[in-house]
Amino acid sequence: MMNESLNIAIVGATGYVGLELVNILSRHPKVKISYLCAQKNIGKSINSFDKRIKKKNLPKISKIENINWEKIKILFTALPNGEAQRLATYIPKKIKIIDLSADFRLNSSESYKRWYGKNHRCKDLIKKSIYAITEFKKKSIKDYRIISCPGCYPTSIQLPLIPLIQTNLIKNKNIIIDSKSGYSGAGKNIKKKFTFKNLFNSVSAYGLGFHRHVGEIEQELSKASQKKINIFFTPHILPMFRGILSTIYLEPNKNVNAYKVYKFLKKYHKGNFFIRLAKFNSKIGTGEVMNTNFCKISVCESRNKDKIIILSVIDNLIKGASGQAVQNMNVSYNLKESTGLI
Repeated sequence: MMNESLNIAIVGATGYVGLELVNILSRHPKVKISYLCAQKNIGKSINSFDKRIKKKNLPKISKIENINWEKIKILFTALPNGEAQRLATYIPKKIKIIDLSADFRLNSSESYKRWYGKNHRCKDLIKKSIYAITEFKKKSIKDYRIISCPGCYPTSIQLPLIPLIQTNLIKNKNIIIDSKSGYSGAGKNIKKKFTFKNLFNSVSAYGLGFHRHVGEIEQELSKASQKKINIFFTPHILPMFRGILSTIYLEPNKNVNAYKVYKFLKKYHKGNFFIRLAKFNSKIGTGEVMNTNFCKISVCESRNKDKIIILSVIDNLIKGASGQAVQNMNVSYNLKESTGLI
């Protein structure tokens, strides 16, 4: 257990994810926030953006250019896609980057170009980064300088699916995923991104057939299977601020039923503090994990014997973003995994 504080900087501090990071890390007993950076509102206090942030001696919002890189150990990047790559090209190599964008989630620059429509700025750093859902990378995460935190939808989906695919309990074909998210997942510029009528009073499907998160989901499921996996994925925005519920429809392999899947996942995740299995055939909702770093999973029987239904709920801003970033930091520096998160 380390004694000294970890000096950190948060870039993108005033976005939804950035504010969650500040809220968590301002209460973390092993962290000192040295810099809070954003493009706008220079000189303002961070608690004027989020009244939950009570700590009074936090630094004022400043520009990235003001960071003294000799004074920090970790840089959290909660920036638009492409910006963490730009920073990674010139900041000192001794600084660990914990990135919450998509910049290092995909294994190749070609895949990044396909899913995000732009060239990767530092191809050589892709192989020096780790895509880290904490529960699957606890042993290896500390060996990497760049930690790439998965997207919110992929986190809710992979936590139940990866173990089942690795052990061949389910078929790799016809995996159907219907996910619903609060509008905070789209960021503060949601009205510019979506022009749906009555956006905040209706349910809206988007990203049909080619949502960007499909790239990382299929990448990681294919690694687990050692065979190429294609999924059917449709995301939706709900008229609520936070939370994700993913409904996953699977086909079990021979001699596997829903109860066997439930027992397996319960045993598999027994040592994972932030994963909870609901009782078999339980209805669950986002309210059970709101404002926490927990993922709750329910395995349910289907009327059709050749189908299994899995429900997975997370808070998209915490377990799907800032909380998982802090969890990754904790593991990387040999801190108790739940430090600052409960």
